[in-house]
Amino acid sequence: MQDAPLNIHDILRFASVAHGSRELVSRNVDEPVWRYDYARAWRRAAQAAHALATLGVEPGDRVSSLAWNTHRHFELFFAVPGMGAVLHTANPRLPEDHLVFTINHAGSKVLLLDRNMAEIVDRIKGQLETVQHYVVLSDAERMVDGFECYESLIAAEAEDYPWPKLDENAGAFLCYTSGTTGDPKGVLYSHRSVVLHALAAGLPGALNFSAFDVVMPCQSLYHATAWGLPFAGAINGVKFVFPCDRFDGASLQQMIADEGVTFSGGVPTIWTMYLDHLAKTGEAPGKLQRVIIGGSAVPRDMAVAFDRLGVAVQQIWGMTETSPLGVVSTPTPALAALGKDDENEVIWTRQGRMMFGIEMKIVDDDDNALPHDGEQSGALMVRGPWVLERYYRADASAIDAEGWFDTGDISTIDRFGFMRITDRKKDVIKSGGEWISSIDLENIAAGCPGVKVAAVAGVYHSKWEERPIMLVEPLEVGSVTEDAMREWLEPRIIKWWMPDRIILGAVPLTATGKIDKKAIRDKYGQVLAEPAT
Repeated sequence: MQDAPLNIHDILRFASVAHGSRELVSRNVDEPVWRYDYARAWRRAAQAAHALATLGVEPGDRVSSLAWNTHRHFELFFAVPGMGAVLHTANPRLPEDHLVFTINHAGSKVLLLDRNMAEIVDRIKGQLETVQHYVVLSDAERMVDGFECYESLIAAEAEDYPWPKLDENAGAFLCYTSGTTGDPKGVLYSHRSVVLHALAAGLPGALNFSAFDVVMPCQSLYHATAWGLPFAGAINGVKFVFPCDRFDGASLQQMIADEGVTFSGGVPTIWTMYLDHLAKTGEAPGKLQRVIIGGSAVPRDMAVAFDRLGVAVQQIWGMTETSPLGVVSTPTPALAALGKDDENEVIWTRQGRMMFGIEMKIVDDDDNALPHDGEQSGALMVRGPWVLERYYRADASAIDAEGWFDTGDISTIDRFGFMRITDRKKDVIKSGGEWISSIDLENIAAGCPGVKVAAVAGVYHSKWEERPIMLVEPLEVGSVTEDAMREWLEPRIIKWWMPDRIILGAVPLTATGKIDKKAIRDKYGQVLAEPAT
């Protein structure tokens, strides 16, 4: 057999030939909607690679992007690793000191940014130690003073590039964890890991892509490469629709309806706003068939609401350290044989079943493997060709002697192979020696009418050691009250699970859209030691 390395740019090369005329549509910051196809995207990626080389980028160098879900950012996903450099997808939602840390830790030579990121960059420029060029992903008409222009840089460049054959184990993408405790940690994806992940992600047992799909990634391109969708989608010739930074319900509905979107994905908060928009307007989701939801557990009522609209919800689970897909909730014949109601119950309440390339096990405190009975829970361990071995620039390995990575999640695995996260190790609540699942409480609370998002955390209690409190963010002012929340919870939970305090207010989120339990504990950690107000 020929020894051909797995290189990321070959994905776009293939799409430009096999699906060259398939349309790509992109919103952009304060620009008209952009339309082109894979063939032109391939030529523009070549121009981008030439332009970066002109700026001094060489193989092995790091390049940072600070950008939304747009066609230009998509081009960089192939141009930068294709020329042998590493693309660090910086997260604009990180606290600025963490953002500065990631760019400096990456050691990036060039920073490419969307126009509405210029204000952030102006504030942090003086702290960036290695960046030599700042390029705005814009046309010349709308440029920002003091920056170089992407379209001007690539305009004079050739539309073909001498793409090298790269070592498939070479670095390609650098993604950072959100750093809720300490500094963010970098995970360096290789060409091999990205291509294998893309091949597996598109399989029928996972995302089930085909050339007939119209895919709109609502998970940010800077968040673990949008869960790998740019690569899995391009391999299968999907039509891409990029929403830029407009994730409100009305904007998403416009793109879904106008472009015939069949598949989308994102964190639960996005879909809460989308469903609320449909409920208020009476609009239908058009050709939308499937939505994958990750980042945190999917409230069952959200899955039911989509089901009534004819849209199938699939949960997924993964993390930056797993590139990121680990499991996808797709049915099997054995599950279907139980009947539709039981099938839905599993699909809607489990994060999913393992996909090819990921091994899973759950272990007890003594590292003994636990049975897959759906009842016993333990630490979730994973390994595989797109799971990290060590963090970027770290001396110590992050895996054990047998290659297992401890995810930090507490999980069960049932007889059908479906994994269910019961809590994070650091978030499970121990009250008087009994365990309370914050995730289960959040899922039940999210079904209460008028709730946008609910968060549960364990805080200090003088008698029971820890007790749960609940922070509830209403969809709008007055849409839910504390009394209404208690009435909703009472018949649905064990009596002693009832939160000691229900607080109405904004729920803090991490830079990747997950509930920030650390911020809640920092703010409300002593609330049960104080008189109720």
